[in-house]
Amino acid sequence: MSSVTPPAAGTSGSTSEAPAKKVRTAVYFLHGEKVSAAPRTVSAPSTAASAMRALLAGPDRAEIDHGRTTAIPSGTELRSVVIRNRIATVDLSGRYDYGGGSLSMRARLAQVVFTLTRFPTVDKVSFEIEGEPVKQLGGEGVVLDGPVGRADFEDLCPAVLVESPMIGDTVRTPLRVWGSADTFEAEFQLKVTDTAGRTAADVQVRATSGTGTRGTFDVTFPYKATRSGPGLLTAYFVSPEDGRPVTVDTVPLTVNR
Repeated sequence: MSSVTPPAAGTSGSTSEAPAKKVRTAVYFLHGEKVSAAPRTVSAPSTAASAMRALLAGPDRAEIDHGRTTAIPSGTELRSVVIRNRIATVDLSGRYDYGGGSLSMRARLAQVVFTLTRFPTVDKVSFEIEGEPVKQLGGEGVVLDGPVGRADFEDLCPAVLVESPMIGDTVRTPLRVWGSADTFEAEFQLKVTDTAGRTAADVQVRATSGTGTRGTFDVTFPYKATRSGPGLLTAYFVSPEDGRPVTVDTVPLTVNR
């Protein structure tokens, strides 16, 4: 069993401690009614616990200004996270079960699941509240029969989920973009808009699967920005019905020339 604990204290008689290693990860908020990745820097080795605390703290002001929200009630506290056999068991305070309908309950579950499964050692998440296993969440009864993974929340995942770069990142050409997608025939577009509002790149991407089966993608492409400054990465697909572009995710960035 692997438990997530704070770094060990220095040995007796030591005059200093090595600084904690910093690890970049992601927490998942909501953009509309879909999950959306946001960057956080956490301390090793307690990375899962630190990521959970960052998630519970909610989006920052810049993220809120760009439409990121959370379904997790303010004041929810982390009691513990334990990882065993690729399942993370997370124990949260009773506040986590407070208020909201079934969509809110499922959204807050999804936020935790996507945040913890970002770590390569975690496939699924099991929930506890105040030390007791959760069988049903909320007054409308969102049933949890066992550990849950990302596939259990496909309805809360955008057709194209960009997992890197993340909101607020500074990027330069060539740009690497990776994530997952479920679009018609696995095809979609990635567009970079520079600070002047001009299209710096617009490329077609094909995921490993689509049309009802979520696949992954990892692409690197050049872009040409007129000048550096705030920009936008847009994921969209062309509707097979009427040929119109359908935006499925947007990621505000600082786009360098």
